[in-house]
Amino acid sequence: MWIALGVIVVLLVMFISMYNGLVGKKNQVENAFSGMDVMMKKRYDLIPNLVETVKQYMEHEKETLTQITALRSRAMSGNLSSDQKVELDNQISKAIGGIMVAVENYPDLKANTNFLHLQKTLNEVEEQISASRRTYNATVLDYNNAVEMVPTNIVAGIIGYKRKPMFEIPEGERENVNVGDIFKK
Repeated sequence: MWIALGVIVVLLVMFISMYNGLVGKKNQVENAFSGMDVMMKKRYDLIPNLVETVKQYMEHEKETLTQITALRSRAMSGNLSSDQKVELDNQISKAIGGIMVAVENYPDLKANTNFLHLQKTLNEVEEQISASRRTYNATVLDYNNAVEMVPTNIVAGIIGYKRKPMFEIPEGERENVNVGDIFKK
């Protein structure tokens, strides 16, 4: 009887330890995503200023500017899941990249002090987003390992924890931007 009670106590302690470890890892993932989300919000806050500054110079890129504004509005709606935010972030990154490439055709814009400040700030925010993505992926890797490895996978299954997706760049965005396509409009 004492042996059975001892085994039960050991199993209970192991379950509690694994449960707490999984909860801690899940919270680290949520914290890392929150950090990435804060950086994306900084980017969203810069977009209206960037669009207004660029709009004064770029007649041919109005469609892209409208698209960026629409994406920002959707991002700011607050009704998005983590996966939807990541997808939207990818679309915004692509659109902003297109604008930055198009800027090369506007020497007056490139010399505009306000634009240069916005561009510098945007570059800093993009670097911070990149760093927060790396942190997020590292915490997701740690979490996913715990969810899939024995014996914590048993506890994860019991409490309903599943793998979380890593932040990955979509295949289409891994390709270099074709500058010729941007200026065909």
